[in-house]
Amino acid sequence: MDARVPFSAYRCQVQPQWIDYNGHMNVAYYVLAFDQATDAFLENIHLGPSYVRDTNHSAFVVDMNVTYRREVGENTPLHFATQMLEFSNKKLRIFHQMFHESEGFLVATNELLLVHVDLESRRSCEFPDLVLARLDEISQQHSSLEQPEQVGRVLAL
Repeated sequence: MDARVPFSAYRCQVQPQWIDYNGHMNVAYYVLAFDQATDAFLENIHLGPSYVRDTNHSAFVVDMNVTYRREVGENTPLHFATQMLEFSNKKLRIFHQMFHESEGFLVATNELLLVHVDLESRRSCEFPDLVLARLDEISQQHSSLEQPEQVGRVLAL
């Protein structure tokens, strides 16, 4: 992965069951697709399913923002770019952009705050050194990227 550009390891296609009565992708499935992109990013920073199984620790989403820019229909190919915004010893903030794979336009965005959790105590805990080193590496590589305009968005009229 060349982390000087946003991480991009997840692609999917809009499934028929994701289409609502308005004839476009339902809001719930945007979040599902973003969640799958989050899983791909977590795997890249050593927090994937094997980490959870081996350590009984995981990352929980504790806050999110989603923006819907353009509607998409059944069978639309999508790809995701993930930018790391910041991290601490227990928390991580990332930003996903969902793009139409073949036409290239921005479909939606998703900003997430995640916390590292001990699954036995259900309390936050520090990331292991391996994860912190990977986060530091990506943070340095992403530091030259511009922050997308949707980052830190507050809902208002």
